[in-house]
Amino acid sequence: MAKRSQRSDESDSPWKDALQAYFPFFLAFFFPDIHKDIDWARGYEALDKEFQQILRRAKLGKRLADKLFKIWLRDGSDCWILIHVEIQSEVEKEFPRRMFEYHLAIRRLYNREVAGLALLCDDSADWKPTRFAYERWGCGIELTFRIAKLLDYRENLEALEKSDNPIATVVAANLEAMRTRGDPARRKDGKL
Repeated sequence: MAKRSQRSDESDSPWKDALQAYFPFFLAFFFPDIHKDIDWARGYEALDKEFQQILRRAKLGKRLADKLFKIWLRDGSDCWILIHVEIQSEVEKEFPRRMFEYHLAIRRLYNREVAGLALLCDDSADWKPTRFAYERWGCGIELTFRIAKLLDYRENLEALEKSDNPIATVVAANLEAMRTRGDPARRKDGKL
């Protein structure tokens, strides 16, 4: 597994905190179609200990901002959702394979449906992986997963600042951090 940069590790914790505190807002902001299918009156459950167990079993290493939530759908059924937030500054070739491995590990442990979601916070506008697949001799497998890309919101800073969704503030702060990377004076002004 590729070694994570210090910059990635520093960015993960705020996203983990934001997911823990504002999970419904996260889905409403990035994946509104999923948000509307969830029965929020029944609540949701963060499965951090269970997810760490999955990571150990799958030998995928500790991923600071990965979250696993149990939710109930409006039709009364429950579902497992893996929220995989990868905060990184470079494109990672193995990311789709890792999403596939997470999916398999969760499915194996719970024997339930899994929806894989990822937030890409790198600075490469063209990198938007959404699938992992392999095939040989007519035998193969494919996993598709959903992504949201922070850079897609950089033209909407004014709307982000006016939004009452707390995740919009986190997005605006991350975009400002990306914009002022390497310029401490501008970064300080941005934080203020």
